[in-house]
Amino acid sequence: MGQLYEKDMSGCGIVGFMSENGKVIPGDRVITAMASMHERGNGLGGGFAAYGIYPERADFYAFHMLLDHPKAKTETEAYLKSRCSIEMDEPIPTRRNELVSDPPILWRYFLRLKPESAQDGDEEDAIVQMVMEINAKIEGAFVASCGKNMGVFKGVGYPEDIGAYYRLDEYQAYIWTGHGRFPTNSQGWWGGAHPFSLLDWSVIHNGEISSYGINKRYLEHFGYQCTCFTDTEVLAYMFDLLIRRHRLPIEIAAKIVCAHFWDEIERMDEKQREMFRTLRTVYASALVNGPFAVVIGHANGIVGLSDRMKLRPLIAARDGDMLYIASEDSAIREICPKPAQIWMPRAGEPVIGLLKSPQVETPASMRRLELFQMQLSN
Repeated sequence: MGQLYEKDMSGCGIVGFMSENGKVIPGDRVITAMASMHERGNGLGGGFAAYGIYPERADFYAFHMLLDHPKAKTETEAYLKSRCSIEMDEPIPTRRNELVSDPPILWRYFLRLKPESAQDGDEEDAIVQMVMEINAKIEGAFVASCGKNMGVFKGVGYPEDIGAYYRLDEYQAYIWTGHGRFPTNSQGWWGGAHPFSLLDWSVIHNGEISSYGINKRYLEHFGYQCTCFTDTEVLAYMFDLLIRRHRLPIEIAAKIVCAHFWDEIERMDEKQREMFRTLRTVYASALVNGPFAVVIGHANGIVGLSDRMKLRPLIAARDGDMLYIASEDSAIREICPKPAQIWMPRAGEPVIGLLKSPQVETPASMRRLELFQMQLSN
């Protein structure tokens, strides 16, 4: 009798780690961590995000493209050239792996935006618009990542096989995240694997976002187009909206996405109660519901966050300047056998790691919570 196939609704494995001093870490470490959680996936998706991998071209937007056919590549290049100058383009290096089948054309472009292409002088808004248009209008083209000095490497397969296929052991990064997928509400395809990325944001996710519909409609009001047919995409766009465009601190963005229960808010002191009442009212459609654990990467750090009921596991650890976040203790201990500190973060409370010397200029949106509270009180 054949083995019965059942979806494991608590599946998916996630891991993220960083050096807060900005030291680079070889890519074989993240592959090793993900391999220890092999059983949390089913071979329908694996992927990684890496920060600091293009230091010689750190001023260029690095577009990692998944292209289904040569026509999609031709149309994408024509579109990019109409808005950008291309410093260099090349195939994304891979090595043969029999366990990774039917890959699309994998290509990367290092771009500078033409001055006339910027919307009201805002380069990043123009890059976001380009990504939305490519994904929505060029058949067979998908932007896996578009940030500076970072990249996303993902596909259909187990994460350790995807990592080997992309030759991640040849890269070094100060932040790594990894994901093994067990799709619960969408198909497994190369673009649908995690991480999901926009500019320097990347998101890996274990769980299911039941508020996807309202989150998607809310984001569409701000020009974002969700075309990936998977719920996690809204998280990457939501953090871009809240932090880059609305200039909110990371801590506040996390508490909008994963808001306090109303009865918790009512028990707060007056100042806190007013702040969180306002946030829940103004950003009601940005609240994310459902069981989830996520790791969010950005140029200056990582954030780990679980839902308010903690229906998906999340473990954190520190050792020296290293911060680790993962679905399982084993994934951390596989690469850091004796961490100085290891703990289970409280439900809904973010674990935040930041570079001591930021790799990019730190905007007001990345400042600490105290500044936001001061502004609110004034």
